[in-house]
Amino acid sequence: MRDTRESRLLLVLLIAVAFALITVDIRGGEASPLNGARDAAASAFGPVENGVASAVDPIGNAIGAVRDSGERHGRIAALERENAALKLKLGSDERTRGRAAELDKMLGAAGAGRYGIKGAQVIAIGAAQGFSWTVTIDVGRDDGVTRDMTVLNGDGLVGRVTTVAASTATVVLANDPDFTVGTRLEGSDELGFATGQGDRDLRVQLLNGRTVVKKGDRLVTFGSQGNRPFVPGVPVGEVTRVDPAKGELTRTVQVRPYVGFTKLDLVGVVVQPPAKNPRDTVLPPKPKRPEPTPTVTVTTTPTAAALDGN
Repeated sequence: MRDTRESRLLLVLLIAVAFALITVDIRGGEASPLNGARDAAASAFGPVENGVASAVDPIGNAIGAVRDSGERHGRIAALERENAALKLKLGSDERTRGRAAELDKMLGAAGAGRYGIKGAQVIAIGAAQGFSWTVTIDVGRDDGVTRDMTVLNGDGLVGRVTTVAASTATVVLANDPDFTVGTRLEGSDELGFATGQGDRDLRVQLLNGRTVVKKGDRLVTFGSQGNRPFVPGVPVGEVTRVDPAKGELTRTVQVRPYVGFTKLDLVGVVVQPPAKNPRDTVLPPKPKRPEPTPTVTVTTTPTAAALDGN
């Protein structure tokens, strides 16, 4: 169509008519006289719209997938946080159960020896007062703790109190090179002196050079006069090596301590000594040796038929 005056007038007239129809349709609502025409147009152009929608949907789906992916990542992160919290709680519960078992074991040892103890927790480790193997515990003078009291746990001898403050105390450990404690050999009652050797086994000098001692024998504390610094009967350790006798007045053995000095947590300070020497009653029962399995030998005897066959 040429750009003439008549074509321009026709275009303006068509636009005016279109606006008029739109106005009538909007005001008429569902009763609009153009509903039939609109439905017919929808029927005619619907397949085309569906085709276009099908072509566009993969893109929309991809966008939706990205959005959903972000939401999924958020949910996964939340689940991971919850999982970490549960693991932390589980670990805490396991630690609580472990400490409860440790406390029960220590109370059992104190009960067996009739020791009155004050429970404490190790709150620091390190050198103090010239000692190289020490720990600090969270009880002190206000709790009835004084210098030269025995310290133990559920496994045995930990050490002795060396300095005391109002609410804390320092304990020198039994494996310190300057630590010495009197010992008694289970069964034979042979006496000796155990000395710490750091991260190595304790060195014990038995006073009787002719003492019969073997690997696996156990020792407990002999006790001190007035039960200071050591009460009697506290498990010390187990013999791991017996040095050859050289005709000396004493006999030297190496003893693995029952206590793990590098992993101390709960300990007990003996504030009340036993009324009588518990002897070997605090030592745990010895494990039963497995009974040997009887050997059965089966011997076959050739039959008469077999002999005839030969």
